[in-house]
Amino acid sequence: MRIAISVENKNELNSIVAHHFGRCPYFAFIDLDERNVNAIQIVENPYFNGHQPGQVPRFIKQQGADVMLSGGMGGRAIQYFQEFGIQTATGARGTVHSAVESYLNGELIGAAACKESVDHGHG
Repeated sequence: MRIAISVENKNELNSIVAHHFGRCPYFAFIDLDERNVNAIQIVENPYFNGHQPGQVPRFIKQQGADVMLSGGMGGRAIQYFQEFGIQTATGARGTVHSAVESYLNGELIGAAACKESVDHGHG
């Protein structure tokens, strides 16, 4: 399984989870075998300075992710991820390590559109 996580910095498993996936500076990609981390890769968000709807979810799909974890994301992004067959979970916080553990323990499930997205009619 490959998990993508929106992050604020490049500090491997100690990277801090970003509050919004589309505007994060980096993504962490975690390759797991069962519960064991096989590899971690931190990649710059090519759309950090601006993006069109669907660009970031498409980028995440191109990286081979099965799951996307983030502090928050917009409703349209959640729809794109569903269309791409990528599971999403919002509400992630802390470090990459703690977010992955929360997801694997079933404590981080489901995605809801962030307040900003709902306020703009994208929820």
